[in-house]
Amino acid sequence: MANDFTIWTLEITRCFKAEIQIQACRPSTMSDESPEAWSWHLLGLISPILVITGNILGGVYTMMGVIFIWGVGPLLDVLMGESKVIRPPRDSGRPFIALLWAHGILHFIMMGTFIWFASNEGVTTWLVAAALSTGLVAAASAIVTAHELGHQRHGSPGWRLARALLFSINYPHFTIEHNHNHHRNVATDADPASARKEEGIWSFWIRTIPGQFMSSVRIHNGKGRTGFSNPSWRGFALQLISFGVLGGMHFAGFNWALPIIVGWFILSAIAILTLEYVNYIRHWGLRRDSDERRFLANHAWNTEARWSRWSLIELTRHSDHHIRASVPFWKLRAYPDAPTLPSGYYACWWPCLVPPIWRRMMNGRFPEDKVSN
Repeated sequence: MANDFTIWTLEITRCFKAEIQIQACRPSTMSDESPEAWSWHLLGLISPILVITGNILGGVYTMMGVIFIWGVGPLLDVLMGESKVIRPPRDSGRPFIALLWAHGILHFIMMGTFIWFASNEGVTTWLVAAALSTGLVAAASAIVTAHELGHQRHGSPGWRLARALLFSINYPHFTIEHNHNHHRNVATDADPASARKEEGIWSFWIRTIPGQFMSSVRIHNGKGRTGFSNPSWRGFALQLISFGVLGGMHFAGFNWALPIIVGWFILSAIAILTLEYVNYIRHWGLRRDSDERRFLANHAWNTEARWSRWSLIELTRHSDHHIRASVPFWKLRAYPDAPTLPSGYYACWWPCLVPPIWRRMMNGRFPEDKVSN
């Protein structure tokens, strides 16, 4: 009898908790105002243009991307504040589709100018600066763009552009893992891209990067594409071959090959680390209960910080992206009562690198904290 009462009590508690989650995480009610001007999202093109300019001018100008992303970006997140009035989405996505392609084209121009700079500069401090600037901006112009285009139809021009963008920063397996595992198992231990509450960013990086690669391998294996027919292994082999060819050219006397190898490795590494930082803050510590089969809005961290929203093509409205993964970024809705970051993605970077500070900043922001209060 006592056991039955305990089971009944737990079931009532579970249902009550689920109802709180559903009630607290409804999308925002749109205002009667006109849609937000799409031109605000053009601000995201500033950073690749700065890096292209820096790669061409060389010297101290190669620092422009680093200064803008790590210095100016956090300030803009704070100074520009958050969107308070949620405007209705636009019916037409034509300017936003053009914007995605503009990001993609600018990324390859940026990569071209970097290769030109590296081949003429050699292995110097300015090469490292240029690689960091290029990699930080590639995290947006390449990976964020590829993330959006990767949800398009397999084999479409946008999907193919996403594949090229991801290969340019040596992360070609991202789309398959993101679409087929992350979206299915987000906020569970089955998703290597969902950070645990006790996990700092540094240990998360060590776990998630190989974890996501092996997850992509298992996804292809499950479809019967094993061994070298597995696209993840083939993509990895192609990366090794690319670096190997450049290495062979260096030993054959082509002195420009070594700085390209060093620079490409550095820019890819910082781009991947930046992507996984974003994954970290978007789901850190949020977990689905064992009986929760579907994703709810309170399983992702969101922010309406204007600079992050506009420059990262609404990546910050992450709850709605998981709820409606096929919806393009310009139609994503805000969830005002979902878990909210203390600031935008740029401003969270520096505190996140120091786990005790990060935990202190996030204290009291979890859904269960608000329920208990």
